[in-house]
Amino acid sequence: MTRTLAYALFHIAKQKEWEFNLWSVYDSRYDLMDKYLSAENFTGFGRNKIKIGLKTLDKSFRSDIVILSHVNLALFGLAIKILNPKCKVWLIAHGIEVWRPLSFVKRMFVKRYCDKIICVSSFTKKQMIHWHQSDPDKCIVLNNALDPFMNLPVDFSKPEYLLNRYSLTPSDKIIFTLTRLASSEQYKGYEHVIKAVSHLKLKFPEIKYMLSGQYDSAEEMRIRKLIRSYGVEEQVILTGFLTEKELADYFLLADLFVLPSKKEGFGIVFIEALACGLPVICGNADGSIDAIRNGELGTAINVNDQDELEKAIIKYLEKPLTVQTRKELQSKCLLHFNELDYMNNMLDLIDNG
Repeated sequence: MTRTLAYALFHIAKQKEWEFNLWSVYDSRYDLMDKYLSAENFTGFGRNKIKIGLKTLDKSFRSDIVILSHVNLALFGLAIKILNPKCKVWLIAHGIEVWRPLSFVKRMFVKRYCDKIICVSSFTKKQMIHWHQSDPDKCIVLNNALDPFMNLPVDFSKPEYLLNRYSLTPSDKIIFTLTRLASSEQYKGYEHVIKAVSHLKLKFPEIKYMLSGQYDSAEEMRIRKLIRSYGVEEQVILTGFLTEKELADYFLLADLFVLPSKKEGFGIVFIEALACGLPVICGNADGSIDAIRNGELGTAINVNDQDELEKAIIKYLEKPLTVQTRKELQSKCLLHFNELDYMNNMLDLIDNG
């Protein structure tokens, strides 16, 4: 999300002849991906919080707007507003980091000093108002957009090299999930998909479930235990981490993307799947709703209802996914979540203060 935001702000600044700088607390200058912005507009502090703190205080006297990409940077925002009250400080509110009580400093910043809160979904806006009594007029919904450099497909055939890699056939019905598989974040719902596959393998003998994402050892053990207990060793493929280079090909390989999560702030992975023409099933009680535009682009289910999940999967698998369907999904997704509209919306926010 930050790369896409940086790209938008960099090009807005060039267009308007404004000065723009992106500072990163954790990245070093060598981590810059210069297709998003030039090196002269980027500073990576490599975890040197003292240095970035001093530079921030110095820079604050000459800044009109500072955008904090995470609430963990609230202390910087607080210091900027105290030293230069005229500087506008905005916060990007994503998801679970603000869907809960905040520390004193974060709470004070959000309540009294933050000039604008850019919420990535309507759900996150509601949570900001609920948890922190944020001024609704200060909370602006700006949905995430697709990465401007995502390799979008024009040919919607299943990649041969991935079929060969996983010993699959073009007739296999492949359900795909891509997420972080962390033992500390057991709210993504892929265990429900594993269970669903155990029930659906008789109806769809060719069903496969590709579960992808970086995992820690504890979560890998839990997942493999689930696979064995549900008897889906032949159906579930645990791929591990995927490179960005191959990401679009995995979406092309699949027939359905399923992530019945409870705590997605927005879910960029949903619009990435849709941009590759892949149908989506998501949860109905978090920011995922914005990513599928309230059902226009996908299906939202009660993630606590196993039967509803399985019926939704059956509905998609019983209807073959055609090239035309994929093209239509891609077109609709790009209509709503493209980088140009994102950039123009951000410009409107800046122009209107």
